[in-house]
Amino acid sequence: MVELPYSLVIEATEEPDYFGFYSAELEGFTGIGHSVEDCLYKAKWGMIEHIKLLKEHHLPVPPTNPDVKIIVQNERKLLAA
Repeated sequence: MVELPYSLVIEATEEPDYFGFYSAELEGFTGIGHSVEDCLYKAKWGMIEHIKLLKEHHLPVPPTNPDVKIIVQNERKLLAA
């Protein structure tokens, strides 16, 4: 069972033990991990802390997603304009 309140995107980098993650549903939430499992663990607890900070600063907290999805993909390179 996935125990995340929001969907998560995990991106693999060229480094074999470096992954980035973020949630498009939870503005400002990002992190890094050394494996997919590490990202999931850090995201679970990081989302709790992120929501706590939003509430402390009286910022809006988006509604949780009852149909959470976890996407693991290669890092998307940003192209210079």
